[in-house]
Order: sequence, then structure tokens, then C-alpha cells
Amino acid sequence: MPETLSQSLSPAGAPSGSCVADNLAAVKDAMRRAIAHHGVDQPLPTVVAVSKRHPADRIVPLLDAGHRVFGENQVQEAQDKWPALKERFADVSLHLLGPLQSNKVADAVALFDVIESLDREKIARRLRDQIAAQGRKPRLFVQVNTGEEPQKSGVLPGDLADFLRLCREDLKLDIDGLMCIPPVEEDAAVHFAFLKELARRHGLARLSMGMSGDYPVAAAVGTDYVRVGTAIFGARPRA
Repeated sequence: MPETLSQSLSPAGAPSGSCVADNLAAVKDAMRRAIAHHGVDQPLPTVVAVSKRHPADRIVPLLDAGHRVFGENQVQEAQDKWPALKERFADVSLHLLGPLQSNKVADAVALFDVIESLDREKIARRLRDQIAAQGRKPRLFVQVNTGEEPQKSGVLPGDLADFLRLCREDLKLDIDGLMCIPPVEEDAAVHFAFLKELARRHGLARLSMGMSGDYPVAAAVGTDYVRVGTAIFGARPRA
């Protein structure tokens, strides 16, 4: 049976180098090779370095090397370490990747530059209110549950049109793009291509897809952001 795109482009594993800057370079090289292998002409995605559960002293070497795009899963954890880092590195772009709780919306708007996990009306309405109150406007991505998994966050594909209409027309929110996390047991390329088509259909400019296990596949399909943690920072410390 011929290999799927996901099988042929699956990363061999986390880079073995101990230097996070070297690991990031290896991630970018893997994406370049994936794009070339697939025979497409598209730019290299921006790497969102996912620093979840990694302390500041593990993040600073990557900042010192010039990388400026990072992601966190939880608002509280980000509040504990990123304000001080942002004082030193003012041009950092910080992405919220995990589910956003309604009682954390104000804090998220204050700290994050991109919120990738917008997925329900209550959060959309609170974002509208906090953006107006704070005068700060993080870029917003709608998370789509492409696999329709009951345990996973995200707008169902069949509900996306109505949700986007609510956000854009009723709440006057600017939606920048779509994000997804495919089911682990399914071909990621199929879900990435589906998300790309949904974005095209709804006139959305950007995509965020691909993580440490499948970022070369996302690069080959075509994405603006890949969210990579373990392949850059190594295994996360235990919580």
C-alpha cells in the first residue's frame, strides 16, 4: 500500500541536540525538506515555539538566538513567566493555544497577541467586551474540531459558518484564521487539507496546524503557523 503524505513526511523524532536554537533550526530544515518533497512552492511556516511547562531559563536561549514567536496553553502559567520576559524582549508575539476559560478572557486579552482557541459564543462575547474595554486587539483564530471528537474543543465543521457569522456580523470581531488538532489515529494530511478548504471557503487568510508529531505534513499541505514544543525544548517537565 502506498504511503500517505503523513507517513512519508512524519518527523523522525525530536532533534537530538541539547541547544534549543539548534533544535529550532532542525525543525525548519525538516519543513523545507517536506515542502520540497511534496513539490510545492510555498513559504516556510512560522514556528510557534510551545513553551508550556518550560521555565524561563529554558526559553531565554531561544529568545537570545532571535526567535520571537511563542505559545502557551494556559493563561495562568503564561502570566507567571511572560510579563518579565516581554519586558526584556518587547517584540515577542505570544500565542494562546489551549482552551480559554470565561474567567480568564480579560487576562488573555491583556497578555496574548494571538488567541488561537476561540470556539464558543460565550468566549466570543467576552472577547468582544474585553477588546473594547482594554483597547487591545489580539488576533483571533477559530479552533475547528475537524475530527468531531466529543472530548476535544473546537467548533464542529457543520457549525462553522454560523459561528463565523456571529463573530463577524453580530460581534464585529476580526477573525484572522482557523486552527485544528487532528485525531491522533487519523491521517493528519486529510484534516489539514480540510481545514485549508474551510478557510478558503470562508475567506480566512491564515491557518495554524501541525505540532511536534506532524509539523512537516502541515508545512507540505500549506500553513502559516506550526505549533512545536517537544521537538524544540525536549520533553516537558512533569507538572
